[in-house]
Amino acid sequence: MRALVVMTLALCLAAPQVALSWRAVNRQEVFPLGNGVFEVLSRPGAGPREFWCAAADYARRVLDAPAAQRIYIHRGIGPSMTRPDYKAVQFAFQPPAGAETDHGYALSLDAVGDSQRTAAARQFCHDRDRFDGRFFP
Repeated sequence: MRALVVMTLALCLAAPQVALSWRAVNRQEVFPLGNGVFEVLSRPGAGPREFWCAAADYARRVLDAPAAQRIYIHRGIGPSMTRPDYKAVQFAFQPPAGAETDHGYALSLDAVGDSQRTAAARQFCHDRDRFDGRFFP
């Protein structure tokens, strides 16, 4: 029994660390990627409002970003870095180098450098049904 415990502990320590997800108020999963970049995973039926809501919720509640902090699309919708076979959008507080940041007001998931203030993006969290996903995730 002791050998089994020692082997299990050794295996756990040798295994690569997996980033743990954080679940936003709209149940979208968010993963930190490092260097101030985080990734919001797609869910079936999710559109731009859901992605921006999750990004703002994570920025506000986990990263303690002020309401006026801009959140930029760091990489548009594409393959996830954290979950194979998922689509995701990467966000950051700074635009990537050379990115166009004057996109006007449009809810895009493709326009790298597009941004919303945390408070504005967080407003997309308030238009969902209070009971959505509560009983059936």
